Amino acid sequence: MEGYIWDYRDPYAWMQKVREGLPPLIISVAITGGVQGKEMNENLPETPEEQAEQTKEAYEAGASIVHVHARNPEVQWMTTSNPEDYLKVNALIRAACPDIIINNTTGGGPELSMEQRMASIYANPELCSLNLGPFVLKVPMAERAEPLPSPRPAILFDRCLPCSYSDVETFARTMKEKGIKPEMELYHPGMYWVVQDLIMEGLLDPPYDIQYVMGFQTSSFPTPANVLALVNELPPQSLFFVIGVGHYQLPMNVMAIMLGGHVRVGMEDNLYYARGRKFANNAEAVARIARIAREMNREIATPAQAREMLGISQEPSQY
Repeated sequence: MEGYIWDYRDPYAWMQKVREGLPPLIISVAITGGVQGKEMNENLPETPEEQAEQTKEAYEAGASIVHVHARNPEVQWMTTSNPEDYLKVNALIRAACPDIIINNTTGGGPELSMEQRMASIYANPELCSLNLGPFVLKVPMAERAEPLPSPRPAILFDRCLPCSYSDVETFARTMKEKGIKPEMELYHPGMYWVVQDLIMEGLLDPPYDIQYVMGFQTSSFPTPANVLALVNELPPQSLFFVIGVGHYQLPMNVMAIMLGGHVRVGMEDNLYYARGRKFANNAEAVARIARIAREMNREIATPAQAREMLGISQEPSQY
């Protein structure tokens, strides 16, 4: 861990890191997500086989973490609430990518209860996302028509997704019991109160893995100033990742590279490579950010390096 984590607010430490070399960049790829599907980008992977294939391509392009939303095989536009569906996806990914870090969602997708969102924890991932509080979401979901599977009329998904301190603690406690590291999803600075609660309750082990979700509805605006403000309140012994949603994916990722943090890319967060041109696959997003990072003199972390930085086992999960 030495050299991978420092006081990111210290200008002298940052300048020294730049001179000596910032730590290798961990690239996480969120391949699918729980809201949009092929009706929004026909290249988005939904089936277990598609998810495994695109994960392999992203892994070969430089991703060391894959973030998984297993879909319901009967209703593919919905995230599943069955651990067996996650086990199937995770097993296919592990067969294709021997050492990639498997990170399952507990955010799930529309219409899942708190209990249903916990299904992924029971599929032996190495990381799990952990939302740190409630948020309001208003998303127009396009029609899914034939020949796509699981047809659905166009709907407006308008919900407040509730989440209490006890809900978050239940997720974190279950992860700790199963030896899973929480990847804390922080949408705005008020959620640092929840991080502190988890630390005080003994439900987190350092290094703390905190991921800023920038540009999502009711999250912080995706601006450089807001990223700096979030980093300014980061607890000691923490790593941070930055997500940028939609148009903001690339600038938010570049901010993270510059500051010494890490990044998440992928079609969960953004469907377009450029204006008017959709991603052909998730590997395109990984390859682009890896190229930019190398131009900025940051190496790309291997899965082994990412495991060391995150403080998780060098023995990959098995299925």
